[in-house]
Amino acid sequence: MEAFNNLMYGFSIALEPVNILYVFAGVFAGTIIGMLPGLGPISALALMIPLTFGMEPSSGLILMAGVYYGAIFGGSTSSILLNAPGVAGTVATSFDGYPMAKQGMAGKALAIAAYASFIGGTVSIIFLMLVAPLLGRVAVSFGPAEYFSLMVLGLTAVVSLSDKSLIKGLIAAVVGVMISIMGIDLQTGTERFTFGTVHLLDGIDFLVVALGIFALTEVFFMLLRGGGGKEQPRNAIGSLKLSKSEVKEIAAPIGRSSILGFFTGVLPGAGATIGSFLGYSMEKRLAKDGDTFGKGNIKGVAAPESANNAACTGSFVPLLTLGVPGSGSTAVLLGALLVMGVSPGPAMLVDRPDVFWGVVASMYLGNIFLLVLNLPLIPLIAKILDMPRPLLLSLILIFCMLGVYGMSFSVFDLLLLLGFGLLGLGMRLFGFPAAPLILALILGDIMEESMRRALQISGGDWSIFIDKPISMWLLIIAALSLTLPLIKRMMARRSV
Repeated sequence: MEAFNNLMYGFSIALEPVNILYVFAGVFAGTIIGMLPGLGPISALALMIPLTFGMEPSSGLILMAGVYYGAIFGGSTSSILLNAPGVAGTVATSFDGYPMAKQGMAGKALAIAAYASFIGGTVSIIFLMLVAPLLGRVAVSFGPAEYFSLMVLGLTAVVSLSDKSLIKGLIAAVVGVMISIMGIDLQTGTERFTFGTVHLLDGIDFLVVALGIFALTEVFFMLLRGGGGKEQPRNAIGSLKLSKSEVKEIAAPIGRSSILGFFTGVLPGAGATIGSFLGYSMEKRLAKDGDTFGKGNIKGVAAPESANNAACTGSFVPLLTLGVPGSGSTAVLLGALLVMGVSPGPAMLVDRPDVFWGVVASMYLGNIFLLVLNLPLIPLIAKILDMPRPLLLSLILIFCMLGVYGMSFSVFDLLLLLGFGLLGLGMRLFGFPAAPLILALILGDIMEESMRRALQISGGDWSIFIDKPISMWLLIIAALSLTLPLIKRMMARRSV
């Protein structure tokens, strides 16, 4: 009853005309930003900070929160239509979303993404409302050892899903970790894998690798097959309607992934990207038709889309109840709150309930606005696929180059983009999966930092990773996720 009263208080703030306008403006701007490869929510949120000067803290955070989860919502568009993930959290969506678009089901893929995002966001808001204070305390119990084990589990879960070869999946993951540790080691000052060039001292940005491995690789692959010329006629949009059987098919994956995504987002440092990969890998394991994932399975779109939006909302739990940012985007939000004179933490629910509950209530409105905005625009957005193939490939190249160059204004990054595009082409031709490389790139830094901190706490004793129960069980599950597929394949060979 108390939660309901608090929510009603939040709606009294969120439904003020000016705050309704801020919600709409935030989610609209976020959706557009998410569709454009290269911008991302972090740079958009940073640009929003000056706009919040002079605003009420609740209004300022409502606007910025709308930009954040709106960008995650909109990022699926470029992932599905162009295989160029707009934000990191929508990389997993491209695995099945883009094949669906190529099969003439772009409209259905975008509709599923919209429905899954709406449900994932709404479910997570309910959890945020009911259990935020409790989950804040649970998140604190995760130390460096638990975080390291969680990252290992996330990585092995994706590696074990490599369709053709577990060894190739492991090789791709190792390459991803190697890329992630390029640059100066912040603890020792040692240069790693810089090859004597100053351009690699800061490492390689995720966007350069993601756009190279996915978007540029697709361009090269089409050109290699003669895709710049004639193509078979196809219905680029397809139907937006879902049959009863399709609704029933995606209902359970959306529910499971929404819950998993929310609890993943609660953990500082996890966030929407890891949540989407975990949701995708879980559904691929549970599905009877798991071998069709990566080829246009609708569950492969529904699961990561519900998980990433749920994780996005879940990341507000450590931010608001502990003052701990769980990602780069929430770190910017934390800075904005401090600039506005609000100190997130356990006392925030008492000192500034207007900010906390106003933002929670605004998320309900934001999710409705996102659904209303996106569904009618799907036929228009999907017209991208009606373009002549040479023009479409040119546009993908331009978006990739603008996105990468706009980050650092470095020609060297454009060369890296080309290099990763060629690497991705080689991986596709020789059957190496891209998902383990991308996830290892994301998790590599967190894994290394957590491992070092845990060993510093234990004085170099590696048993800390199995002495702590949560860490031990996470490592056991990670080991099983790698060994069980091998055992299954060995038994299948013996039965033949």
